[in-house]
Amino acid sequence: MNTPHQHIIKSYDDELKRLTGEIVKMGELAVAQLEAAIDVVQRRDERAAQRVVDNDEAIDALEQEISQDVVRLLALRAPIAGDLRNVFAALRIAADIERIGDYAANVAKRSIPLSRVAPIAVVGGLANLAELAIEELRDVLKAYHEQDAEAAYEVWKADARLDEEYTLVFRALLTYMMEDPRNITPCTHLLFMAKNIERIGDHATNIAENVWFVVNGEPLVAPRVKKDTTANPEF
Repeated sequence: MNTPHQHIIKSYDDELKRLTGEIVKMGELAVAQLEAAIDVVQRRDERAAQRVVDNDEAIDALEQEISQDVVRLLALRAPIAGDLRNVFAALRIAADIERIGDYAANVAKRSIPLSRVAPIAVVGGLANLAELAIEELRDVLKAYHEQDAEAAYEVWKADARLDEEYTLVFRALLTYMMEDPRNITPCTHLLFMAKNIERIGDHATNIAENVWFVVNGEPLVAPRVKKDTTANPEF
């Protein structure tokens, strides 16, 4: 784990720590949003789903605060080297988390019409997919907070497992749709939900790449293994 250096001006360290804390807080809100979204899917609770959708505004507001803090740091502190990487990474990570919040809200939004049709068994596969995404998010937030490049790299590699699970869910949903046309509407909603969750994993890997860059001062250039085969023509 990387140990951050101390600056001569303590208030500068405090500002950087506060920026990191805001990012982590924003990430924790996004994790909670995804957990709540999957919960309302399973409970078929329309009112709770709408609350999840509405709560996305809190994540948006935090991103705005972080953007303002970054501008202030750039203007007043003129950071260089590792500090500059950290400040710009915070901006990029905040944008990734904001998108994660949007995807979680989309899952909750789709659960509203889904709750108005007969229950479908493959919802369980969606919950498994979400668990993998939640694990990725928690691990990458910890890696960011601790400036741990190796832990971030493990998250980056682990996204292949989420891709594989997404492919399984995708196949199961197509099978249900082919077996009974009445399943087409609910399975279509579930397909969009599954894709939203798969995209959350992609944003977690973006955050991991930023952590690697902040700590090591160079981009993560290893070829990324993608296990999502749903776009294959022979699928």
